Amino acid sequence: MPKRKVKAFLDSNVILSGLFSDKGAPRIILDVLCLGLPMLAGMTGQYNIIEIERNLIKKLPDALPVYKKYLPLLNLKIIPLPLPEDVKKLSGHIADKDIPVLVSALKGKADFLITGDKKDFASLRSKGGYPFKILSPAEFLDIALPKIIKAIESGKA
Repeated sequence: MPKRKVKAFLDSNVILSGLFSDKGAPRIILDVLCLGLPMLAGMTGQYNIIEIERNLIKKLPDALPVYKKYLPLLNLKIIPLPLPEDVKKLSGHIADKDIPVLVSALKGKADFLITGDKKDFASLRSKGGYPFKILSPAEFLDIALPKIIKAIESGKA
């Protein structure tokens, strides 16, 4: 990994998938973030946190205490809710429900936006033009994990 921290923005679906599965790329990403490695900074948006909690309350209310206990262990920087004018600037780039995610990743100066939402983010990936790469959790691990392991083995983590 480079000497500066790599900033990985996690979409809601990555956090939820990682919390409720004991295997797979989303879970590995969350586990790595829990290590607090100096070369990797995780982040998500306040918008994402609200979406996660709304979904948990609606679909899995018994899981909310586990989520609340686990969330701080991820060491995520939480990007504040985007301003309406920032959301409006990106109108038409992606589905309205995903614009705050995009704005939050931009505000957080993310290097990667990691999402399991292939449908809505696919068009952005092909267009490019954003200062970050939009990747699936598995694609992110393909890039980051070898570098993380190398840094750990060399004592630079």
